[in-house]
Amino acid sequence: MLRLLVGLGNPGPEYEDTRHNAGFWWIDGVGRQLGATLVPERAWHARVARVDRAAGPLWLLQPQTYMNVSGKSVAALARYYKIEPGQILVAHDELDLPPGGLKLKQGGGHAGHNGLRDIVAQLGSADFWRLRLGIGHPGVKAEVVDYVLRKPPAAQREAIAQCIAASLDALDLLLAGQMERATMHLHGRAPKRPDPAAPR
Repeated sequence: MLRLLVGLGNPGPEYEDTRHNAGFWWIDGVGRQLGATLVPERAWHARVARVDRAAGPLWLLQPQTYMNVSGKSVAALARYYKIEPGQILVAHDELDLPPGGLKLKQGGGHAGHNGLRDIVAQLGSADFWRLRLGIGHPGVKAEVVDYVLRKPPAAQREAIAQCIAASLDALDLLLAGQMERATMHLHGRAPKRPDPAAPR
């Protein structure tokens, strides 16, 4: 059963609408759906909300450490509350899926994502769940850093927003620990492929 939901991104208004903050957008949506407000907590280097549920408290977390050291925040809270890696779900931007694409998986590598890389290092485990929110790829590896730190055009932002909204339809399944059913629900979506002629 999940006890900690994490959305990855960078703090500050200059990053708020950039692709790299898709995980922040997701956790904001979770907070709205659960009626929870994330507030700054210096102890966890993050914005945090606690949701009291029958099965026990659920934590929502937005690290405020910048992406490359996200694990500092995630590991601090997880260790304090004795939350195992398999009880953590991390939502993050995913270059290898088109805008609007969505995948749920447990474990695996970090595929070059610096936020995931640091969480694996700080937790000492890669066994947490990942909600991969597609943002598309610029097509050239050398352009990735600039790409993720730019705002997506309106059509891509709308596709990402729709994917986040659809993922929240599976939130109850996720929180109930029904991961197989949640996976089927999420992967059963058929996101529209982006127009290859659309500006990136």
